[in-house]
Amino acid sequence: MIRVLIADDHAIVRGGFRQFVADEPDMCVAAEAATGDETISLVREQALDVVLLDIAMPDKNGIDTLRVIKQVRPEQGVLILSGYPESQYAINLLRAGANGYLNKDCEPDEIVRAIRAVARGHRLSVGSGGRYARG
Repeated sequence: MIRVLIADDHAIVRGGFRQFVADEPDMCVAAEAATGDETISLVREQALDVVLLDIAMPDKNGIDTLRVIKQVRPEQGVLILSGYPESQYAINLLRAGANGYLNKDCEPDEIVRAIRAVARGHRLSVGSGGRYARG
């Protein structure tokens, strides 16, 4: 079972992610967080396969949260979800340790595929068209 942490400051967004993750037989939502600090605490406390991390969080942005997560658990799979264009942030976030970057406009099945890939230790390549490179 792929254990997913959904980290987004908007309850409605977390609810949407929760619904389509829960619909997958091999996934479960292990935890949810509304802030960067909450996300970091949950990563410290629980064994998680993938963190779905929003880039815009109220107390600590996704970039800073990602850096702390990678210090606490370097092997932690992190998939960044953002409303910002890929060209603005993706390369820097992948360099900072994210396993992938998806725009929130993408289809739910693309997020599900990305979660599975990250859980298997793959990295989502920028501009890959849904192909994954082992990382």
